[in-house]
Amino acid sequence: MDLGLRDKVTIVAASSKGLGRAVAEEFAREGARLVMCSRDEAAIRTAAEGVQRKTGADVQWTVADVGTAEGCQKLVRTAVDKFGTIDILVSNAGGPPPGRFDDLDDAAWQKAVGITLFSAVRLTRLVLPHMRKAGGGSIVYMTSTTVRQPTQYLNLILSNAIRAAVQGMAKTLSSDLAKDGVRVNCVQPGRILTERIEQLDSDTAKRQNTTPDTIRAHYEKNVIPMGRYGKPEEFAAAVVFLASPKASYITGTSLQVDGGMLMSMF
Repeated sequence: MDLGLRDKVTIVAASSKGLGRAVAEEFAREGARLVMCSRDEAAIRTAAEGVQRKTGADVQWTVADVGTAEGCQKLVRTAVDKFGTIDILVSNAGGPPPGRFDDLDDAAWQKAVGITLFSAVRLTRLVLPHMRKAGGGSIVYMTSTTVRQPTQYLNLILSNAIRAAVQGMAKTLSSDLAKDGVRVNCVQPGRILTERIEQLDSDTAKRQNTTPDTIRAHYEKNVIPMGRYGKPEEFAAAVVFLASPKASYITGTSLQVDGGMLMSMF
């Protein structure tokens, strides 16, 4: 299926690895003009060159920490300087570290808010003038299934609390920006096999005095109806579709990609 993404200028934040990297590559496969970023210059150069080599797409990259105002500005400026406009924003950032409430001080909370919430706020603020000028656009926030069922992960209180704020912002924006032709949606990953999930499984294993393999087996046998962790490319396909013109009548929605893990109806 042609998703209508050829030459669409697309920013994928925090895209040197994991889900961000998979999403960036999927956009490139659809012919989008792509801008990627990371805090790590070697990592983002390698990732961008790899995506370009595999897909033949026009891929630009920059070193930018989206947890800072300067990093957000640099990322958006790179897109505009290279391509003149912005059609799609995929707002993504590295997840906050695991920890229970008693483990975390004010500094940990403030850092997590800066990375998880303010990256979304700032990137949105910066891309909107370009989308409005162009007569429309698409914004996708990568959040988590924990916004629906936070008690699944008691050691992820930072992520659980702050991603819910992003979700609330997205829902409000979807109504406010519809008149401008800007669609706003969220995609919520479940247990997708990335370094982040491996880190979380290791943290949970230490807390439970067991092994990461045991934690994974528990999820695959008892929690996920499809019986396996997801692949990054499966998550990426959902993000790219939701951002594309083929999803032109979808806004304000939250799509979970979790193998049926969540039991809630909504």
